[in-house]
Amino acid sequence: MSITVAELLAEPQLGLSLLAGSDGLQQRITWAHTSDLPRLWEWVTGGEIMMTNGLSIPADPAGQVALAEALVAAGASALAIGEKMHAPELTPEFLEACDRLPLPVINVPYPLPFISIARSVAESSLLEESRRLRQTARIYDLLRLAGPRADQWQALVQGVAAQLDARLYVVDRRCLHPWHPSGEALPAELAGQLQPLIATAPASGKKFQWHHVDGSHVLMMDVPTHDNALLLVLPLSEPHPDAVVLLHAASVLGLELSRTMLALEDQRRLGAEFLAQALEGRYALTDLESRLTSFQLPAEKFLIVSISGLDEESLATIHAELWRHGLANVSLRQSNTLHIILPPECTEDQLRHTLPDDARIGMSRPTGATGMQRALQESLWALGTAASTGRTLVRYGDGPSWLGLTSMEEGQAMVQRLLGPILEYERGKQPDLLTTLKTYLDHQRSWQKTAAALFTHRQTVIYRIRKISELTGLDMAETSSLAQLWFALQIHQTMDPQRN
Repeated sequence: MSITVAELLAEPQLGLSLLAGSDGLQQRITWAHTSDLPRLWEWVTGGEIMMTNGLSIPADPAGQVALAEALVAAGASALAIGEKMHAPELTPEFLEACDRLPLPVINVPYPLPFISIARSVAESSLLEESRRLRQTARIYDLLRLAGPRADQWQALVQGVAAQLDARLYVVDRRCLHPWHPSGEALPAELAGQLQPLIATAPASGKKFQWHHVDGSHVLMMDVPTHDNALLLVLPLSEPHPDAVVLLHAASVLGLELSRTMLALEDQRRLGAEFLAQALEGRYALTDLESRLTSFQLPAEKFLIVSISGLDEESLATIHAELWRHGLANVSLRQSNTLHIILPPECTEDQLRHTLPDDARIGMSRPTGATGMQRALQESLWALGTAASTGRTLVRYGDGPSWLGLTSMEEGQAMVQRLLGPILEYERGKQPDLLTTLKTYLDHQRSWQKTAAALFTHRQTVIYRIRKISELTGLDMAETSSLAQLWFALQIHQTMDPQRN
């Protein structure tokens, strides 16, 4: 067992004396650390006696009190100050704060070297080190023994918690939801108390942060290799879990999360291949239903959601974000649009919570396996409505219509009537006419700018626009004709998945 502050003070050869903080004499010292750097508390991982020659101690009362409070918050067991060195006068406010916190403040007589204190702490910790090694080995063994159980993650967390004699939660620091969908949710009252502490804590840097919540200690530490994964440790007994053992525990949990994320990435690739083939109609109905079920999606009813406005990082990770919030999914990226199949119980609030604030979302009506292609068209129609109205999320059939049309069928009819002759003419060819029409309209009907954008001759552009007029029967000099073609182009581009 590690030495207490009282036991260290009782070492006759050291000659130490207590200046303040007598209520903390039973606090255990896991290590002795020397530092004269500013912000002394940043070098505390929990349980140390911090030894300084005084350069770290402010001269003013407020600064000294802030130092004491920060050391206790970081988990320091005691503060030892070298006598006749560089420490300023310790103020009454500082000593009173140390009594209140409590933080034992120890006078180190001159010329006792700090190494003597460190040696006493180390010698008393030999048995503790042996216990720590056995405890660390048992924690790693939990990972080795982890099997393909449905509750594998939570079983591992509970096993590690038992070894540490603590309650453990692994949460997303951004929202405090469980980082793993099978993880235990943080109690609402505790989440409310921790939220301001997490909001003001750095996302990286200091790995250990002890806090006092309702008279109890709570440790916050990062889970290695996983952004925003935060381990919360609530000790159930004294002494608190050793800092080194805690680091190994976080590493074990991080390894299991990495193993899970690799499997999830494989599933994402398989899901993308499946969805691409399904949307092309390559599956028989029974095969389609079987594959949907294998991805834990109900074949009889699901949603298709189309999303735009995502950056590259979000496009690559949104499947994991959805999974972590309990939403089974398969996704397919086509250019800058992401199409996702989701369970029918997925709510708008869940999507808004999971997706970036600037994402545009179109949701189909609930459908079954036989209506997958139509559901994709509905989600694209809703996405077009979201983009044109500035709304974040639109469900097909809800809210204001897009471009004055009330349904996808009306949009398809408009595209067929206006662009059908062009599409038929270009079938099996390079789509020069549609590309030229879009570029011509985007460049305010300038022959020269359109030719430059298409890297072609001005006369070629003139020929193509005349050909469009011939095929559609529209006068390209009429504003009404151009407006109709522009509307039809917007609908065609939105509802053709290959163009998104």
